[in-house]
Formats: sequence, C-alpha cells, structure tokens
Amino acid sequence: MLELCLLGLPAGAEVAVTDDQGRMVRLHQPAGRIIALYGAFNEILADLGQAELIVARTAADELPASILCKPSIGTHLRPNAELILALRPDLVLQLGGRSEAMEPVRFLEERGLTVAVFDMENFPQLFSTMERIGTLTGCEHAAKEQVATMRAELERIRSSRTGTRPRIFFEVRYPNLLAAGQESIVSEIMSLAGGINCVQIPNKLVRLGEEEVLRLDPDIYLMQHGPMNPIPVPLPERPFFRTLSSLREGQFFVVDQGVFSRPGPRSLEAVRQLSRIVHGWQNRSRP
Repeated sequence: MLELCLLGLPAGAEVAVTDDQGRMVRLHQPAGRIIALYGAFNEILADLGQAELIVARTAADELPASILCKPSIGTHLRPNAELILALRPDLVLQLGGRSEAMEPVRFLEERGLTVAVFDMENFPQLFSTMERIGTLTGCEHAAKEQVATMRAELERIRSSRTGTRPRIFFEVRYPNLLAAGQESIVSEIMSLAGGINCVQIPNKLVRLGEEEVLRLDPDIYLMQHGPMNPIPVPLPERPFFRTLSSLREGQFFVVDQGVFSRPGPRSLEAVRQLSRIVHGWQNRSRP
C-alpha cells in the first residue's frame, strides 16, 4: 500500500499542509517515520494502509495490533520527549483542543522536529485530518477515496432514518457522573444515527447529578466501557435510576469507549451500532 501511495510522486517531492493551529507543516518528502501522541492518528494511518510508518506508541495505545511491539513514549499529554527525539521521527502528530497538549509540541519543535496539530471534534474535522495526513504521507488520493467512502456510508445511514428520534443519554463516567454534551463527537454520532442528545449543554463533557438524569428520562441510555469508565455499574443495580424509562423498556446498552468517544475511522462504526439500537427502539415503541 505504501508503494501505491507514493506512486506518481517524484523522489524527494515536498509535501505541505496547514494544521489546525494555522501553521504550515512542510516536509521535504512524504513522512517515513511517524510518532502519534494521540492513538486515533495510528488508527488513521492503519486505515490508509500505512501502519508501517509508526515507530512508537503512547502507553495506552493498542491499535493497530502491529504497534504493540513498538516502544512506548509515555502518555498523550506527558510524552517522553527525550525518547521521541532519540527515535528520530520526521513527523509527530498531536491532538489539539487542550492547552496542555501544546507543551510537548513546543518542546519538540524547539529541538528541530516537525509537529502537526489536528483537531478531531466532529466528522468534518476528522475527514479534513485524514486528508491532510494522507498528503503528509504521500497518500493523498487514497485518503480522499477513504473519506468519500465514509461520507457515502454516513449519507446512506442518514437517508434511511425514519420515525421518531429517541432522546439518548451517553454516560462517560459513573459514579461522579459525566455525560457527553453537545460539543462532543458522541452528540454528532447520535444525530447521524437518528437520535437526539438529551443533554443540551454546549460542552464536550458535562457534570450532572442523578436527579438531572431522572428529569431528562432518556429513551436510550448508553454507558461507555473503557479507561474513563472501566467497570460500568449495570443500570438495574442503581437504585436511584429505577424509574428511568430506558431501564423499564430495556433500552440501556454498554458501548466501547474507543469506538464512540475517540474520533477516528471507527467513529463510522459507532454510527452503525447506534443506528441499529435506534431502529430497535423505534420498532419496540410502535403501538
């Protein structure tokens, strides 16, 4: 796949994009050694058939499986900068959106490394990031084709929506309850799948009390399972939630945090999964 991506590019061809900090990211030739400080970038590279470009991973990253043998360079916000420098990447990828994420970026750039910072809070940003990574790796055409395929699938799901749109609650963490707000990609996944995020607060993550969940009384209750919610307490075992419609109707589901909350190629799978849940709710709720 890498050879196909580079086909048509002259030897030493320069590639350049503007990242989401508004900076020009320029390489004398397509990247051949990449370190991603956020795991979804590894998934994008693998989706484009370029996992072989990855030379390290952060401690929590497990996908694609081929990176498990790569050295760990710390965490997304606290990477081991000295180890990164020793691995001599020609491109480092970082996720924007948090001021702490820029600290390692500045450190690495001051020492001569090229760093691109991309935002991925929604599907348009995800698609733009995929295309720009494609450009930086000499795989621009393949990236555009992959984005077009994903757009077509989302449109197919959107156009198949019928019936009442259920109100959905997405639990990020419990206890100390955190929910997905309007600015999260989860909210967009809900909309594309035919539902509505019942949490209307315009933040990515929203702290709520249990009383507010009872007031919202969602039709569908989703609990993510992953690092932020490692052992989701089953909804029937929460006495305070016994009056929820979603509990009475059996419309509560555990979903994979990596699929639903991490923007990346698997976000399409999240829409597929939730679309099936929504269709099940619609069929169940018909008189």
